Amino acid sequence: MQKILLVTIFLVSYFNTFSQSESEKYLLKKDIMNKLTTDSVSWKFQTAAVEYSFIGDYKAALSTWDQGLSTKSYIPTQQDSTILSIANIVNAKDYIINRAKDEQIIIINEAHHNSRHRVFTASLLEGLYQQGYRYLGLEAIWDTTINNRAYAIQSSGYYTAEPEFGNMIHTARSLGFIVFGYEAKGGENGKEREIAQANNIKAFLDRNSDGKCLIHCGYDHVMEGEVRSWEKAMAGRIKEYTGINPFTIDQVKFSEKSKADYSHYFVYSTQEEKPFVLKIRDSLLFNGLTDPKQTDVTVIHPISHYDKGRPKWMAEQRQEYLLSRVHLDKMNFPLQILAYRKGEYQNNGIPADIIEIETSDENKALYLEKGKYEIILRNGRYEILKQFDININ
Repeated sequence: MQKILLVTIFLVSYFNTFSQSESEKYLLKKDIMNKLTTDSVSWKFQTAAVEYSFIGDYKAALSTWDQGLSTKSYIPTQQDSTILSIANIVNAKDYIINRAKDEQIIIINEAHHNSRHRVFTASLLEGLYQQGYRYLGLEAIWDTTINNRAYAIQSSGYYTAEPEFGNMIHTARSLGFIVFGYEAKGGENGKEREIAQANNIKAFLDRNSDGKCLIHCGYDHVMEGEVRSWEKAMAGRIKEYTGINPFTIDQVKFSEKSKADYSHYFVYSTQEEKPFVLKIRDSLLFNGLTDPKQTDVTVIHPISHYDKGRPKWMAEQRQEYLLSRVHLDKMNFPLQILAYRKGEYQNNGIPADIIEIETSDENKALYLEKGKYEIILRNGRYEILKQFDININ
């Protein structure tokens, strides 16, 4: 865990100082691999994993992250099998939305290379809005004008340039959420950063008290108890400063790894395809294997299944779009295909989805919500070869 925290600090520093033109933001796989080969920095695998997430390559993001952390096989314990044998499996989305009506602040985390975490948070938004949630706090956003624009742009943040992060923001604004950033602005780290984040959230809530709040953060900021040199993480400080006990959700610890045997027993040993939580004896909610417990609930993300080169969970509430032979005829490969909501590309927006096609026979799909889109095809030199509109019904 400490290793992940150190890597995160390096990445934040790196991303805050490194600038890319738009054409370089979404790198082709060959260029990500070239950087991995030539870079000498210790966090190069974590950087590459995030870059893979940016181009919709979920599988490569997982495997590169695991490579950087030298992930090893997980050996199941008797405790694992006992817990699963006596537990009831409950749909995580349904449980969280049902419980949300009795909560005031929800805090949920993500791993920065894992786009599935953002998809899950986005899936909660409509149900939470119906339960009175009106504010979405994002650690990753720096943009103070996003609510006027209603979608993220390249300068909104770093991680917000990932398509599923952009989609989460788009969904939130479409429903009526007010989006706000709460990151420390003075370059604080460690304890001071947790305090600054919590103070920023409290200040926002003091000014906006007419609705409930969902906070989407990274990694250990969701923890309520003592956390090493931090003393308290952001979530613990929120409880201290506001007097409100937040409903905390960890979706990092029990997410799939790049291989089933790297993953925890709970992740691969059921037939579930959607995220779930475990209830023991119909009352006790599983919230981790270690003491003291740090969050109220742990979401378990099961092994992904794939169709047309993409995880099936991407298809929920979206339509599959395959490029026709007409668009791919006489093209040189690899090709990068970016789908922007109509009008957002010209305003430096975030693609709704990205795929890379390496051969003319590759059958890889885009997954898009209903609406009008601008499709852009780029070659291996990031030159635009074709640009056309489509309508997803």
